[in-house]
Amino acid sequence: MQITQTNSDGLKRDFTVVVDAAEIETRVTAKLISVGAEIKLPGFRPGKVPMSILKQRFGKSIMGEVLEQTVNETSQKALEDNDLRPAQQPKIEITKFDEGSDLEFTLEVEIMPDFEPMDFTKLKLEKLTADVEDDKVDESLKQISGQQKNFEKISGARKSKTGDALLIDFLGKVDDVAFDGGTAEGHQLELGSNAFIPGFEEQLIGTKAGDKLDVTVTFPENYGSAELAGKDAVFEVKVHEIREAADVEINDEFAEKLGLENLDALKEAVRGRISDEYSQLSRQTLKRNMLDALAVEHDFDVPPGMLESEFNGIWDAFLKELEQNGQKLEEQDQSEDDLREEYQQIAERRVRLGLLLAEVGRINNVEVSQDEVNQSIMAQARSYPGQEQEIFKMFQDRPEMQAQLRAPIFEDKVVDFIAELATVTEKKVSVDELMKDPDDTPAQKPKKKAAPKKAPAKKAAPKKAAAKKPAAKKKADD
Repeated sequence: MQITQTNSDGLKRDFTVVVDAAEIETRVTAKLISVGAEIKLPGFRPGKVPMSILKQRFGKSIMGEVLEQTVNETSQKALEDNDLRPAQQPKIEITKFDEGSDLEFTLEVEIMPDFEPMDFTKLKLEKLTADVEDDKVDESLKQISGQQKNFEKISGARKSKTGDALLIDFLGKVDDVAFDGGTAEGHQLELGSNAFIPGFEEQLIGTKAGDKLDVTVTFPENYGSAELAGKDAVFEVKVHEIREAADVEINDEFAEKLGLENLDALKEAVRGRISDEYSQLSRQTLKRNMLDALAVEHDFDVPPGMLESEFNGIWDAFLKELEQNGQKLEEQDQSEDDLREEYQQIAERRVRLGLLLAEVGRINNVEVSQDEVNQSIMAQARSYPGQEQEIFKMFQDRPEMQAQLRAPIFEDKVVDFIAELATVTEKKVSVDELMKDPDDTPAQKPKKKAAPKKAPAKKAAPKKAAAKKPAAKKKADD
């Protein structure tokens, strides 16, 4: 086997690899012998099938397997022999091969840049925090009570309106035949809730207690029951009562309905939930400050392919957002060239920080356990009530989907690792300041596009990754 480097430009490395025809033939023959020892063909005992017949029957498929295996092994050897760490999947192209001749292919790879993470003990960060004030708890309680509607029978006689609840009996029929699930007595239906199929509730607006009427509707084409989908139906409806929403009193009884012991316990639970929300916001501001500081302290070349891929993703999302908002590129405050330059800086920052965090995690053995991935899968599954098992199985069967969950978990663990080493100072602020968008400043452009993050403002000479400072190394689980 011959490995020849043909290009060494920046982070790009190109190789030409030639594998002798004899080596290919040896691999094919060994594979055929292995197959022949197990295969059963009429007229032959296992292991006694002539090589010529094995080649005739299995030669092409085995040659494909051998070529794939040979290319994978030799390309990996080319990387190992040259002590290269690919930044992404190498590009391989077979340039020459005929049966009985040498195999020749090219290997194009972008390698990881050579740099040394800073000493994180010298990193100074500010973490914004906010106390949960009583008025925020009261405000949240009012929102909860507003969602817990308490309908009471009206005292006078009037027609129903949107927002009322009707106590009704109904009997549904298709082609004058009652169908399963189309009958109920004493059912409370809130008008305007869209709880029933389209057109049903609207026909009950303006009714009075004691009214009887036929409600004619058409089941949607995509209705869950195939027997009813797209069909016309008539519901015989009797209105017993009109009820209107009454204010829900926030007291011990209200708390008990929500499963809490009393009002104090409910307030404490609400305060805890708000506190958790503030903690997440506080963490986000700390992470933002950290990434800004890391961007200033690190400057190294990034693989062009990764940069191009990241930029294309950002640019495509920007164009899609413009389209959704009914805007055009030429209507923006900046020219396309200026916008591309800004988003190029954003893409470069993201790639550089991603490589930095990945390297810090690799050096310090930060790992994501399967239990952590499973917890994330369950959190995703809970977003689909009734389908939890199907969602969990989908993630289990598709490793690429698990990888999408693993990446942010890994990033958060690396951020936590760095925060443990850094000097973090807490600063009490108001809730409004905690929730403030850091990009939302008076100098910001009109909100026709997302404001880009600042490009790195300080350059540090790239250093070798293998030589790391002791102060920057610490076990992730410590």
